[in-house]
Amino acid sequence: MRFIGCVVCMAAFATGGCAAPEGLVVGSKAFTEGIVLGELVRLRASDYGVPARHERQLGGTRVLWNALLAGEIDAYVDYTGTIAQEILGGAVGADPVSLREALSDMGVGMSDPLGFGNTYALGMLRERASQLGINSITDLANHPLQFGFSTEFMDRPDGWPGVRDRYRLAPESVTGLDHDLAYRALAAGELDVTDLYTTDAEIRAFDLVALEDDRAFFPDYRAVVLYGVTAASTEGFRSALVDLEGAIDAAAMIAMNAAVRLDGRGEEVAAAEFLSDRFGTAVTAVDDSAGERIASRTMEHLWLVAVSLFAAMALAIPAGLWAAHRPRLGALVLGVGGIVQTIPSLALLVFLVPVLGIGAPPAITALFLYSLLPILRNTVTGVTTISPHLLESADALGLSPSARLRLVELPLASPSILAGIKTAAVINVGTATLGALIGAGGYGQPILTGIRLADTALILEGAIPAAALALVAQGLFGGVEKIVVPRGLRL
Repeated sequence: MRFIGCVVCMAAFATGGCAAPEGLVVGSKAFTEGIVLGELVRLRASDYGVPARHERQLGGTRVLWNALLAGEIDAYVDYTGTIAQEILGGAVGADPVSLREALSDMGVGMSDPLGFGNTYALGMLRERASQLGINSITDLANHPLQFGFSTEFMDRPDGWPGVRDRYRLAPESVTGLDHDLAYRALAAGELDVTDLYTTDAEIRAFDLVALEDDRAFFPDYRAVVLYGVTAASTEGFRSALVDLEGAIDAAAMIAMNAAVRLDGRGEEVAAAEFLSDRFGTAVTAVDDSAGERIASRTMEHLWLVAVSLFAAMALAIPAGLWAAHRPRLGALVLGVGGIVQTIPSLALLVFLVPVLGIGAPPAITALFLYSLLPILRNTVTGVTTISPHLLESADALGLSPSARLRLVELPLASPSILAGIKTAAVINVGTATLGALIGAGGYGQPILTGIRLADTALILEGAIPAAALALVAQGLFGGVEKIVVPRGLRL
């Protein structure tokens, strides 16, 4: 796996696709507050002359933490309770002093709290809770309710498993779903209880109530900045952290979240306005037009698809030709390709991040692996279904094996091979949208943002171009077929 990733990344380096950007890299989790805080860190560092870029919505805690340890990002915002429970496994308390000592042993620095706390809570619609007489988490045990939690909360020790055990809850139905979708399901009456972030603007917008944690399960979650060695040695970055420490109270954070989630402002705009009010900085944040965003995402998406597809063609076609002439080993090769194809794409991306980091390399590698089987299988099928009489005629003419391959087998198998490449290309266009989860960009970026903000226009901004690109790929390879496939073999 490492070898494949290196080959793909070397191909990317050859044309500049893997070129390491200059400056610090700030990461953020895949929810609005994390992105806003990432923008605050980036913009304040820029005020001190520190070049920085922001890799948005990279996933959950583990993805960001592993990226920080690997040096793929230089800083990101996390919460003291999450660090204590999810990262350090409860080995130390959630107080800043204990956490800072434990993290320093791992080569990671931690700022003082930024000022506000964003604690987990279980919440319900206020009207529903009042109707059932539910005021605390303990009261939930007395009612048959529909529970639905964010996917990360479902598995965290400071999430549902711990809450369930502490409060002895045994609901009939517990559903895992995206945090932002859970709010909409709650408002639609499809769920009764979900997990809340207490600074979310939706609590007020949907008239929700946070149930009392009467058994004091949830730890304190104070927002802090975690940073690596490079950031620690950058003087301007340290100055930016000093400015942000204690500067953001809960009301300010809720206001920034509301500006994005309810008013449709960009995260950069909300962060810039806060910094302007708080520090008097003249930060100008301009949202790109839809056309500019689509053009940028198209180039990113094309890069992911093209590099992975051509790399797969370079390996799968020769491997398929080799496998077609060695049936037993060929069956093994196809079996391995089939196994790779069954690995869930999200799981494969997560597996690749620790090896290849975030961004394009793991996304290209995953797409490369998924492209192998269609091309490999169709190459084998195309060669093995050639009429034996034609091959015997080629041998009777005295053609060498290489000449027979070039003049007979490849032309006759070309329709099948091109069909496999076309299938792989269409699969890649769709699957590449998942690359946005690890900072690879592409059409998945507006789709993820649209889901997070409940913005159908943003979702369509990624979905429609992706569908159009798939149709273009179909048409493109239809044109290639007219050039490559002999006239008598075309369908």
